[in-house]
Amino acid sequence: MAEMTERITSAARDAGRDPAELTTIVVTKFHPADLVRDLYALGVRDVGENRHQEARDKAEETSDLEGLRWHFIGQLQSKKARQVRRYALSVHSLDRASVVDALAQPDPELPDAPPLPAFIQVNLTEDPARGGVQPSDVLALAERVLAAPALTLQGVMAVAPLEGEARAAFAKLRELSDSVRTLDPAARFISAGMSHDFADAIAEGATHLRIGSAITGNRR
Repeated sequence: MAEMTERITSAARDAGRDPAELTTIVVTKFHPADLVRDLYALGVRDVGENRHQEARDKAEETSDLEGLRWHFIGQLQSKKARQVRRYALSVHSLDRASVVDALAQPDPELPDAPPLPAFIQVNLTEDPARGGVQPSDVLALAERVLAAPALTLQGVMAVAPLEGEARAAFAKLRELSDSVRTLDPAARFISAGMSHDFADAIAEGATHLRIGSAITGNRR
């Protein structure tokens, strides 16, 4: 963890940015809840999962860890979207109207819960099967999120394409972020960058990094 923190700090300084502007979300998919406890002991407070059942179970197992924040970063099914609200600090993967609508209204069982912070996931590839909304549809979905009483628009999220330069993809995401901010200046956050491309993401304005294997290692 210390080594990755140093690498992130170095990348931020190389980009002329303050490392304190960055939130590192440690992705713990396929790892046991015990690893989350170990990370917590090292000072980690932000963790992420991309499968609802795994995230729900780990959140329950670690509910005693004060200040631990869960981020849901995977594709959401509309019928399970409300359940994610029960444990997640934020959702990074709003990619279609049906998911936004499923989260738009307050949960009757959580009447006092604040609005759920959420990112719009953008598909930066030519493959329509990849997760995320097409760039041309980002503003329309952003307007839908902004109209939802139980959501707060944080900004945009993306995964860099497997082919091509990650830096160029993140530059496109940054342009989309600027467009979203014309609708709501507070939606200024960018969730981008993983173990292999976080430096490029930082250079293009990422505020939330989603780092898995570089910190946790591969699950065996």
